[in-house]
Amino acid sequence: MFSDHKLSIGVLAAASLVLAAACGQDATSTPTLGPTPAPTSTFTPVPETTLTPVIATPTSPPTPTEVPFSLSDLPREATLMLSDVNPTTLDPALTMDSRSHRYVAHIFSGLVKLDADLRVVPDLAESWEILDGGTRYVFHLREGATFHSGKAVTAQDIKDSLERATDPETGSETAQIYLGDILGVTRKLTGRAQEISGVRVLNEQTVEILTDAPKPYVLAKLTYPVAAVVDMDNVAAGEEWFRSPNGTGPFKLKAWEDEQFLVLERNQDYYLGAPGVEFVAFRFLAGVPIRLYETDEIDAAAVGISSLQRVLDPQEPLSQELHIFQELTIFFTGFNVSKPPFDDPLVRRAFALALDRERLVRVVLEDTVQRANGFLPPGMPGYIADFPGIPYDPEEARQLLASSDYGGPEELPPIVYTTSGQGSADAVMEATVDMWRTNLGVEVTVRQIESGSYFDRIADEVDNLFDYGWIADYPDPENVLDILFHSQGANNTGRYANDLVDTLLEEARVERVVQRRLDTYRRVQQLLFTDAAAIPLWYDRNYVLVKPYVKGYALNPQGIPTLADVRLER
Repeated sequence: MFSDHKLSIGVLAAASLVLAAACGQDATSTPTLGPTPAPTSTFTPVPETTLTPVIATPTSPPTPTEVPFSLSDLPREATLMLSDVNPTTLDPALTMDSRSHRYVAHIFSGLVKLDADLRVVPDLAESWEILDGGTRYVFHLREGATFHSGKAVTAQDIKDSLERATDPETGSETAQIYLGDILGVTRKLTGRAQEISGVRVLNEQTVEILTDAPKPYVLAKLTYPVAAVVDMDNVAAGEEWFRSPNGTGPFKLKAWEDEQFLVLERNQDYYLGAPGVEFVAFRFLAGVPIRLYETDEIDAAAVGISSLQRVLDPQEPLSQELHIFQELTIFFTGFNVSKPPFDDPLVRRAFALALDRERLVRVVLEDTVQRANGFLPPGMPGYIADFPGIPYDPEEARQLLASSDYGGPEELPPIVYTTSGQGSADAVMEATVDMWRTNLGVEVTVRQIESGSYFDRIADEVDNLFDYGWIADYPDPENVLDILFHSQGANNTGRYANDLVDTLLEEARVERVVQRRLDTYRRVQQLLFTDAAAIPLWYDRNYVLVKPYVKGYALNPQGIPTLADVRLER
């Protein structure tokens, strides 16, 4: 999924998460209704001399008035208070970014899910069989699994939800990526079929899914929100049905005020056991998280780079409350190979060699992230700790630029770097542009896109260079290399294309021998570096302060908190 950390190089990913906590979006708050007191009328007797009779007008019954929900209505001792940002959407079929995932993951659920170590484990499906050489999956639903309303979840609900996610009218941009291996999904998405041929209801508790090939990552893909079950009666309520979602997850949406707050309430009847905390409240735009944390207004807070060195100091009391979580994230500078001058691989490689990534990480980011040599982050199968990557060599960079089709910096067209944010460029962006100016004699102009809409707009508005952050949705190299660098990859923003890379990625999709797959992905990475497809920058870590009385709070490798495990011991 897209990382919603501020993409301008130089801002610690945890900083833009604002926090690690959980579900939400900007739904209208759940109102509390109360009677409006009847108006007090004053009766004036009519003088006897008045000849016109006075006819009393009947009084209408009192009209209920909505009483706005307030965070002060929540019992503080039973509420995990957090700071976060407004989600983009709570519709599982439409969510694409981590800010929305943090809420959707706790309100909805699917057949399977990832545990804290990103292993596929049962969820609505209690068990399954993989048959016919790995192309047929038979899922057996869990007895007692219900929607928040109490309605039982059936196999038909699973099929209906997948049919809805792949309906062209739904407009899901993730359905092809995560459901496209299912037979019939591509035909359904392109309007050539009315239903998915590879999804069948065998009985009320059993659903069958057929795939187009024996792909080892199919189960992991079904953990993505687009595969979550929704109540179709709930969806039929209107375009913004998700503001009152009838999910199946561990929490219900209690209240939601745009740009103010979102509140989750424990699902007491959750089929895997009720969560340990009664309420989780997210305050939006309430202030700097660490300041709110220090004044006890929130119970956990992401630590931004401006405060991190203080918190890391062993003499600082807050250091005892700091938790560090590795994330399956890769940040990189992308080249738009469809535009000059980065249609020339020599120019791409020159820009890569002229960038001192060690200095960016060590000096500018103060060693708060890990420099990336490859495109697969630590914890991902296929990660290579000693991968040579791209060296820093300004002299060779200048030679390559002189040898390119453009013959040197003087003949290059104007170069624009697309990044997210507003206002002045951050320290890392300034350092990056300065290195290219110093080492290559090239001026690069920075153009910013507002952070909240960056990923919605970048594919259509990308200039010559661009910032990108990607959090793996499941621990398989396919979710990084295939999606980002296959010529038809769903998130190949730079339009990179290499026939051999495509062939290897396609072979790896169906290779069932683990070591052969990993060897293939190593070859892919080597080709990407030779071709300078992009410049890997760093792998991310999340730094989070957690109050001592908050137990079980953690972030998984996707940066999503495990709220169902939290309990408060004040």
